[in-house]
Amino acid sequence: MDSARPARPDGDGGDDIEAVTTALLAASRLLVAISARSLGQADAGVTLPQFRMLVSLSLQGPMKLATLADVLGVNPSTALRMAERLSLANLLTRETNPNNRREIILELAPAGHRIVSEVTARRHEEIGRVVARLAPEQRTALISSLDAFVEADDELPATVTQPIFFT
Repeated sequence: MDSARPARPDGDGGDDIEAVTTALLAASRLLVAISARSLGQADAGVTLPQFRMLVSLSLQGPMKLATLADVLGVNPSTALRMAERLSLANLLTRETNPNNRREIILELAPAGHRIVSEVTARRHEEIGRVVARLAPEQRTALISSLDAFVEADDELPATVTQPIFFT
């Protein structure tokens, strides 16, 4: 068996959790590769973690540095370093919170919005090319399966299911 391809359930009603898990890991590697290629084509010098920061700000709007660190699952000092780099690249703005001078509010700059929009559009196109290779019934089955997979996680952050739309 090709190690790049996941084992398939044998159809006898046996335990297929391992096969599904392996298939999803392979799919996630493909999606990460597509994301990395899309980001690399943007030529913005932004890392995947920095891009996650930009996407979080795009989805949720301006927020405190500490809140953004929580959203990203990093410590505040890591978020601060990422924000400083993105601010120097004019991709986000950093403002002192007028209600609490100790807090920093981060917001996407116009160039940050452009990067998120461009990378998301490239990723959408590339995923679309892969999906177009599937038969219509496979696409229908994939929608149902992925919807069920997302709904099965009761700890899913709300931002994961929110689509990103740009004009």
